Amino acid sequence: MNGVWRPRHKSRAALVLARRIIPRFNCFRRVDIYRLRPLLLRHMKRLILPLVALALAATSLAAEPAKLLDKANVLPLAIDDAFQFRKTKTLFYDPKINKSAYDNMLNFERKRVAFGALTQSDRRERWGHYYTFFWRTSRPADLTVRFEYRQQNLGAHVQARELHYPTAKGSLKSEFQIIGDDYEQDGKVTAWRALLIENGKIVALNQSFLWN
Repeated sequence: MNGVWRPRHKSRAALVLARRIIPRFNCFRRVDIYRLRPLLLRHMKRLILPLVALALAATSLAAEPAKLLDKANVLPLAIDDAFQFRKTKTLFYDPKINKSAYDNMLNFERKRVAFGALTQSDRRERWGHYYTFFWRTSRPADLTVRFEYRQQNLGAHVQARELHYPTAKGSLKSEFQIIGDDYEQDGKVTAWRALLIENGKIVALNQSFLWN
């Protein structure tokens, strides 16, 4: 109605809500919506800029894929309470073995992994193991996250992959994938452990039940 908004509800709750939405205007009077535009734009800028900065920081922390090590060297243990693993999420995806689950979330995760794979070859490249580790550090540190694992066809042989975080601080997550040819040739992952490494020492760890 000519760019003018007029509150219609006369209940007390509606009036309180209107005052919260438009705190600088008297909701009993006619309010020109164009007067609100500068206020809305100012608040949007305050919200969008921090979100963009957070997104750029997250992508810069671990932009490179995990590096496969030639050998998983043994490191000394020096557990530090400043570092800890908070949560671990694992997913195994192989349609030849997986059965339909009663858990809708699990079925959704499997479909999400396969999304975008058009050919059978593309789909087979997605088969395998997916690991996501959520961890945190209470102080800035130059950290490496190492994922050590054994596979069915390799027996006791330990393989390792690493992600480097030169300016780690706060809560982060690291993702590792054993999929495609690595999974097809060497088999299922039988045991694993994740390490946080600082200055060549293990400061935090998390491992599967079968790791020894």
